Amino acid sequence: MRIALIAHDSRKELMTQFCTAYVRILSQNELVATGVTGKMVHEACGLPVRCLFPGGRGGAEQISAMIACGEVDMLLFFRDPVSAKPGEPNDVTLLRLCDIHTIPVATNIATAEVLIHGLERGDLDWIELRHDRR
Repeated sequence: MRIALIAHDSRKELMTQFCTAYVRILSQNELVATGVTGKMVHEACGLPVRCLFPGGRGGAEQISAMIACGEVDMLLFFRDPVSAKPGEPNDVTLLRLCDIHTIPVATNIATAEVLIHGLERGDLDWIELRHDRR
């Protein structure tokens, strides 16, 4: 499963802590991330992460395109709904694309944990079946 990681600046440390806590589960999947988030995750827990451009320089748009092309199976987008800075990834576009393409998405640590535990239990195996139909 390909999991995309995005985090607003104020949530990047939380993303690295999350990935460190769930390194065993995440290591069994392919990770792709916006530049700075991916670099931080890789440095914190050693997971291989395909790093795209930084979020404010097109990385979020790269992930959006991957979602639209069926190349992302899950999105973990730790966003700051209160104090997101100008230039940080636009959550509306990403969330809309996830809805259109039936991509499980988490926007905070609570929903991310639900998705990760579901992934571990096999609750998201239907996503792999979808790949077989393509």
